[in-house]
Amino acid sequence: MISILSAFWMFVILFGLIGAMRGWAKELLVVFSVVLALFLIYVLETYTQYVVPFGEVLAKVENMPAGATFESMPPAIQEELRTQFWSRATIVFILSFFGYQTPRLAVIRDKARQERIQDILLGAVMGLMSGFFIMGTLWWYMAAAHYPFGPEILAPQPGTPLGEAAINILNYFPPVFASNQIGLFFAVVVAFMFVLVVFI
Repeated sequence: MISILSAFWMFVILFGLIGAMRGWAKELLVVFSVVLALFLIYVLETYTQYVVPFGEVLAKVENMPAGATFESMPPAIQEELRTQFWSRATIVFILSFFGYQTPRLAVIRDKARQERIQDILLGAVMGLMSGFFIMGTLWWYMAAAHYPFGPEILAPQPGTPLGEAAINILNYFPPVFASNQIGLFFAVVVAFMFVLVVFI
């Protein structure tokens, strides 16, 4: 059995290798697509009834202990947590997919040929960042849903080095910062300004 933290970093490294092959410009658009996904999820949570904050779902459980597991919850709550996870994951998947379907960026590509090593290194860094954004966002939503995919994917065990590291890293994932409305709006504005100035 592999630790979820180890699997996470393996995926991030894989995204870094993909980024090195694709170049920094295309990978940056993938990061922006995740920012857009977080903004869309925020809008749906705030103004629709289809995407409900996980806290509201868990609030329906009476006298829920602090360390309650997914299996200990009522079946209706389990199903709703799965639905809320997949609704968010689908948005992230779709927008990330279109982020990877970027057109040929002729000007940046021609310049990158002259600075091939720099483009590979920057592409790897941006690939690591896009992997951190995508996989970190999905992991955070899975943790918020109390890991609804057991026994294949289990929650980290508190009290163990890997378990504590996995629990602590959740505090640095994009949805945590997206909960700050001003920060999220600022990120969306910066992303669109960057696209307008650099890519158009």
